[in-house]
Amino acid sequence: MDFEFTQEEEALRSQVQAFIKDNLTPEVLADLAGGKRGRGFGPRAKGIFEKIADRGWNAIAWPKAYGGQGGSRITQFLVEEEFYRAAQVVIGGGGTGTPAVLASGTEEQKQYYVPRAIRREIIFCQGYSEPQCGTDLAGVRCRATRVGTGADAHYVVNGQKVFTTNAQVATHVFLLVRTDPESRRHAGLSILLVPMDTPGITIRPMYTIQNNPGGPPGTTYGEERTNEVFFDDVKVPVSCLLGQEGDGWAVSQRGLNLDRVGAWRYLISIKRDEDFANWLKSDDPRAADLRDDEAVRDKVAELWIEAQLCRLMTMRSMSIEQRGEGFTYEGAAEKVFAPEHGVRTTEAIAQLLGPHAQLLNGSPGNVQDGLYAHNLLSAFQSTVNHGSVQVMRDQIARKGLDLPKPRK
Repeated sequence: MDFEFTQEEEALRSQVQAFIKDNLTPEVLADLAGGKRGRGFGPRAKGIFEKIADRGWNAIAWPKAYGGQGGSRITQFLVEEEFYRAAQVVIGGGGTGTPAVLASGTEEQKQYYVPRAIRREIIFCQGYSEPQCGTDLAGVRCRATRVGTGADAHYVVNGQKVFTTNAQVATHVFLLVRTDPESRRHAGLSILLVPMDTPGITIRPMYTIQNNPGGPPGTTYGEERTNEVFFDDVKVPVSCLLGQEGDGWAVSQRGLNLDRVGAWRYLISIKRDEDFANWLKSDDPRAADLRDDEAVRDKVAELWIEAQLCRLMTMRSMSIEQRGEGFTYEGAAEKVFAPEHGVRTTEAIAQLLGPHAQLLNGSPGNVQDGLYAHNLLSAFQSTVNHGSVQVMRDQIARKGLDLPKPRK
């Protein structure tokens, strides 16, 4: 495998870095941070997104027929990597839900949802987890009953979702429901693309441990709010069904696997390494003491090597997808290794910093506005979000190693 980028790709990286340096001022970064924290992007963010689109850097690898650039995943990776590292902004497509529309949607759905998602006119939140089933999505109870025939056919949705991040700013929910009331586990599930302004939907905030005080920019999983979402006799057109009725488990897993691949996904888990390495080179007196310690240098080097493995796993998945080969367990493998690496890094940094690692944003004597303390609060979240690592190991065993299901 050739690990080098081409001259053209490196030239693009330089252009993106120059753009970031010239345009991502502290004021713009503050407006972009609002999207990360669940408040919605500020007024200056729209202008930045328009400039990015004008340069053809948005949705580079997505088909031209749906508003993308028709380019390669590697090119998209380069752009996405630089913007996420600088501002934790995803420049690659429409985010959660949209890859599944491309993979499983009808032509009409692709024409409608994908271009609007690229332009950020459509923002999906993910309606998977429920109070009774958590990350065990096969236990979904939120039900959708099909009513009527022909042009009058629709679903009536009743139930609850929980930990629905960004529901308060999303335009649509990528909703996993049970359409066959007699079914069990993975069977009888379906995916509906439901507008959030549909009558009968109620959003109730759930404030996180990052809410007070709020984490500084760059905090991994620094969202200050998630949500409970209630569905009471919500009427949804049949045209909102993604894929086939009853095939929701396969549609959701396909979408999750595709959504796990990208520079921003691996950076979620390794940005701690980069932040700490950069801080060690700063003029903070505490950094000077640590960077001259051989044991500290050895530990940082060990974690940095692991971080590069995360990056290579992501690039392998992109290469498989770009060649049109079967993409089965690779996303699950990334979802195990990278988040667990993030936890190991967070714990190691906390041990190296000592008591200062516990000082949050606003506390006197903190390190980098409490960045590492806030990362410590949310480290284990990454091992649960988008599927727990235990469930991912099961997928690797079945799909990657062809092992039998466990006996009951």
